[in-house]
Amino acid sequence: MTGAGIDAGFLVIPAIDLRAGRCVRLVQGDPSRETVYSDDPVAVARSFAAAGARRLHVVDLDGAFEGLPRNLSVAMEIARAVDVPIQLGGGIRTMAAIEQVLASGIGYVILGTAAIEQPELVEAACRRFPGRVLVGIDARDGRVAVRGWAEGTGRDAVDLARDMGRLGVAQIIFTDIARDGTLSGPNLAALERVAGSGVPVIASGGVSSLDDLRELAALRDRGVVGAIVGKAIYTGAVDLKAALAVG
Repeated sequence: MTGAGIDAGFLVIPAIDLRAGRCVRLVQGDPSRETVYSDDPVAVARSFAAAGARRLHVVDLDGAFEGLPRNLSVAMEIARAVDVPIQLGGGIRTMAAIEQVLASGIGYVILGTAAIEQPELVEAACRRFPGRVLVGIDARDGRVAVRGWAEGTGRDAVDLARDMGRLGVAQIIFTDIARDGTLSGPNLAALERVAGSGVPVIASGGVSSLDDLRELAALRDRGVVGAIVGKAIYTGAVDLKAALAVG
């Protein structure tokens, strides 16, 4: 299903990370620290939609590591199977890839490495697909990492967020890499700093409880408009229906 504008209210967005066609989770982006949760990502997506999710976050991990989409066919199956918008990231680094993704029934495209290396691509995509281009900013200690988090850039996350706002991105997905997959709680201070850029921010990484989500939802007026929840759902630490009620 394609996107129909940016959602109002606080969004709680379940995550589906794809690797070799399976639904997995990594710890801090490390491919050697993988847990497989399902061989049927489409069924997982259907269960999330049935619980009431208003958007799904899908990451092509193979694409992020290799630099071009590798699980697009699975992402397209997910988009056909559910009646909620999908946001897809991972290895999308050319206009051709952006066009392919957004023509396939997927609502939003997430650009990550391209935001650092090809800002002109981000700008062109925002002009061509207004409201449908998101940027993922992944940081360690406030500094941006790229290429599936494998390479540091030294670039300040807040400065990058401001630059992306000037280019017209609809939302920023901010991930504190040190928190991702650890169930250690979100980095609220870092999120507030990035949200201060003026671009609406979706929090990613570290959500471990309903209290974490309530703390994030309390930052709605400061520009934190949603949260992605992954491992906490899969492990049962967070009940999805209860989480969605926070939003």
